[in-house]
Amino acid sequence: MPSSHEAPAYDPENVFAKILRGEIPAERVYEDADTLAFMDVMPQGDGHTLVIPKAPARGLLDADPDALAAVARTVQRVARAVKAAFAADGLTVFQYNEPAGGQTVFHLHVHILPRFEGVPLQRHTGGMADRAVLAEHATRIRAALADD
Repeated sequence: MPSSHEAPAYDPENVFAKILRGEIPAERVYEDADTLAFMDVMPQGDGHTLVIPKAPARGLLDADPDALAAVARTVQRVARAVKAAFAADGLTVFQYNEPAGGQTVFHLHVHILPRFEGVPLQRHTGGMADRAVLAEHATRIRAALADD
């Protein structure tokens, strides 16, 4: 049994690994050899996008440094597109590690949320967003990426 300082092993059956393998659909926004960006199905606001590495990593601490660098590059590129696509005033970018840190899916992922003055984030209620709305948001982000 791992000590309180050791994370459990990566589980290849997590939902993001299944998305990478095409076993679960996702509204994909951007993909390269090392990363995938897609719409969060339980968004905390319009345009809530996730970026994950293709390499297995439970979280920040066990990620290969090269995979982590690829994620950072993709986060920056996609964040610019998200901000442009939604004419946002700013962005919130966050990443959780382990249950005590708020992580619920144990595959490294970074959240990108467009933010607007005076508009709080929605609560993460666990409710699934309308697929048509997610598809429209993804189309807007992909268009902004194409303009980049």
